[in-house]
Parts: sequence; structure tokens; C-alpha cells
Amino acid sequence: MNDERSDATDGSADADERTRVWLVERTYSDDELNLIILVYATEDGTRYHRRERALPSFTGPARETKASLLVPDEALGDVDDPETRERYAAEATRMASRHGPDDAV
Repeated sequence: MNDERSDATDGSADADERTRVWLVERTYSDDELNLIILVYATEDGTRYHRRERALPSFTGPARETKASLLVPDEALGDVDDPETRERYAAEATRMASRHGPDDAV
């Protein structure tokens, strides 16, 4: 059984208050903090969720990057830029068609 609560940034949200998002962008921070920035978005590209992880935290199976997450609605931001929205929608749709939600990517 998949524990979808582990995807949430705040364990207090119910299933009805969470939204599925797909990995659309993975970039390295430009500063000296050695951060990897993960951006997940809805398939329509209108909402996004951003996570920052320290590069050393990417070791071992416990820190796999999942193709998709369920996140609380309050942890989502709006994508205002039409080009970004279109790019996120295309990538989220591509990820959803090629990967299961729990696939490591």
C-alpha cells in the first residue's frame, strides 16, 4: 500500500485537500548552498509546488526523487506566466504518461 501522506508537506491535510503534481523541473541552485530545486506542477500547468533539497541528501533510496507527489492545496502556487504554464503542462503531461506516481526519476 502506498502511504500518500509521506508526499504531503503537512501531514494535517486530508485527501480531499491534496492535489497531484508531476516533476517538471530539476535545477541546481546558483549559490554556494549546494541545493537542488525540484518543481512539480499540475497537468494543466496552472499550479506548482517547489522543493529545495541539499545535494548531500540525495544519497540512498530513502531520498529518491518521485515522478509525482500529492501535496496540500495550500502548498501550491499559481503559475502566472503563460509560457511557463504551457511548458509545465507539457512536461507534467509527459511525466504522467511515462511514469507511475511512485516511480523514482
